[in-house]
Amino acid sequence: MLLGREALPAPGSVTDKEPPAAGKRMPPAKSLRLFALSFLMLFVELALIRWTGANIIYLSYFSNFVLLGSFLGIGIGFLRAKSRVNLFPWAPAALALLVLYVLVFPVKINRAGNELLFFTSLKTTGLPTWVTLPIIFLVVAAVMAMIAEGVARTFIEFRPLEAYRLDILGSLAGIVVFSILAFVDAKPIVWGIVVALIFLALHGKRVGILQCVALLGLVGMLGAETFSSTDLWSPYYRISVFKIKHNNSYVIDANGVPHQTVVSAALRSPFYSIPFEQAPSNTLNNVLIIGAGTGDDVATALKAGAKHVDAVEIDPEIEKLGVQLNPDHPYQNPRVSVHINDGRTFLEDTKTKYDMILFALPDSLTLVAGQSSLRLESYLFTLQAVQAAKADLNPSDGVFAMYNYYRTAWLKNRLANTLQVAFGHAPCLAVDGDSLSMLTSSDNPAALTCAHGQAWQRPANVLAPASDDHPFVYLDGNSIPGFYLLTLALILLASILSVRVTSGSLRKTKGYLDLFFMGAAFMLLETKSIVQFALLFGTTWFVNALVTAGVLVAVLAAVEISRHVVIRRPLPLYGVLLATLVVGWVVPPDKLLSFSPIPRFVLATLIAFAPIFIANVVFAQRFRNTGDSTVAFGSNLLGAMVGGMLEYLSLIFGYQWLLILVAVLYGLAFFAGRAHWRPAAPAAAREPVSSSVT
Repeated sequence: MLLGREALPAPGSVTDKEPPAAGKRMPPAKSLRLFALSFLMLFVELALIRWTGANIIYLSYFSNFVLLGSFLGIGIGFLRAKSRVNLFPWAPAALALLVLYVLVFPVKINRAGNELLFFTSLKTTGLPTWVTLPIIFLVVAAVMAMIAEGVARTFIEFRPLEAYRLDILGSLAGIVVFSILAFVDAKPIVWGIVVALIFLALHGKRVGILQCVALLGLVGMLGAETFSSTDLWSPYYRISVFKIKHNNSYVIDANGVPHQTVVSAALRSPFYSIPFEQAPSNTLNNVLIIGAGTGDDVATALKAGAKHVDAVEIDPEIEKLGVQLNPDHPYQNPRVSVHINDGRTFLEDTKTKYDMILFALPDSLTLVAGQSSLRLESYLFTLQAVQAAKADLNPSDGVFAMYNYYRTAWLKNRLANTLQVAFGHAPCLAVDGDSLSMLTSSDNPAALTCAHGQAWQRPANVLAPASDDHPFVYLDGNSIPGFYLLTLALILLASILSVRVTSGSLRKTKGYLDLFFMGAAFMLLETKSIVQFALLFGTTWFVNALVTAGVLVAVLAAVEISRHVVIRRPLPLYGVLLATLVVGWVVPPDKLLSFSPIPRFVLATLIAFAPIFIANVVFAQRFRNTGDSTVAFGSNLLGAMVGGMLEYLSLIFGYQWLLILVAVLYGLAFFAGRAHWRPAAPAAAREPVSSSVT
């Protein structure tokens, strides 16, 4: 066999046929193949987002570039379903080359500017941004295009909704398996083995030398990375531990950037004790530390006389390192309760009143998910979060404090202004060394003396506090940074050229413009749902995985209904969809925080998933009658890529505004697709139906 090439399909071959007639079932082996291909496609996408972000730190903050590249590639793959050359056999080699490039040119970076969404100050290693990001984007797109082409060439053999159903089931399985591996702290070699085994199973007897070499190389490279270091892979980071011999302390890197230290409380700077000195030791009955990490601040609180400490840390592996390495053994102390949880969620749900609440350098260095600009700690620094902390303080003399390396004046002033708005008076500000800054405040101004600093002086110009709807505390103003705009423009240009070169004329997608708009709108809906649940239930990996799986379940339910019921007039569906969007607009997510967890979950699920379900009924009803399912699906996926780019508008307008954009896009889909909704009897080759709704 000539690898990667096939002869033109003979007349009557599978790719030349219409999908099977109604009532005719495909062989189970074909269904299993499409399921496995869809599993592989989503699993590789998730693994690339996770793994590349751990090795190229740019992607910890631009992770949706990998997502955008994935959607571009998948769209191209589906548009190539009937191409003469089959690129799927080349996918293992392309994936191995991508892994090789990342391992040869890893990147550890410094702060890239005051207007960007991340904040650290370390020297750069590796290739510059303008080289790395385009290469990663294009190679990811190429890898995913090759895998997607394999999906598409099987997808086209089924009736549209049956194919879509199997694709969703495979994708759902991919999310579940990847989430389980994250739960058990699996390392990259495990991901590589899963991918290699599926590739081999799909190729079967047709596997060639190149595929075998590429897959062995893939597993070998990931194995070498795994076994050549003692790195831990938490659900959030690649964690490296380095021992400092002269004082028996440790430095912990997260995704290649120094993140935390482990040092005895006796050796820590007196600076870290400032908040505790604001409150007499005999009043420290309950202390809450968010961002407890490896336990340094917990040990400091115990040393200051705290009778009980609630230590909240989002990353279970970092907490385990604290148990193993911290010389003061704070997590083994009976006065300490450890909570592996999101800090904002804990603030909202706790019933305890605290004498001290400390935000202890909660800088996550990573984003929540590949399709949003939300960081793990974003909802900790909004005005509403500080107000929630205030509500949890002992009103007589409770003290709130936060510290971090706030290296720019505008950020320090923004956070100080947030405390002033929340507490009604200026906080105390203390600075130590390399811009390590401590801000303290209290509901009772008399509880603060500012003995180790001074009261914050409000400058003439200061940014307003970040909000739950616009939680971008590290963004200097409501704007899209110039670097992002340039990169997005280049991505759009590269996408148009890539589709034109690899898939031929764009004219074949003209008849599916409505599906393109649906893809863009649905991507924004999914992003909004993930962000909404992150606020309500935490920015944890589990919540993210649960919401993503929930989206696919809603899609699957819509497909199952549409396989049996035909709705010939779309206007009522679009009307219901608009109504669900209006409800989401009228009831923003932060309004649900006042409810207890169970009613909050029920209401949030109804508000978030109702439009997702209805939108997919709209899509499925349109998709069932498409003349070319792969071109239609490819157009939808390219629309999703554009939706991922439009998500950056939230940096200007906030996340709630995305609902308006979603409504506009579905309106465009309605008008673009009117010609396809004329009532007609279902053709024999289309989906069998049980009933019709007019």
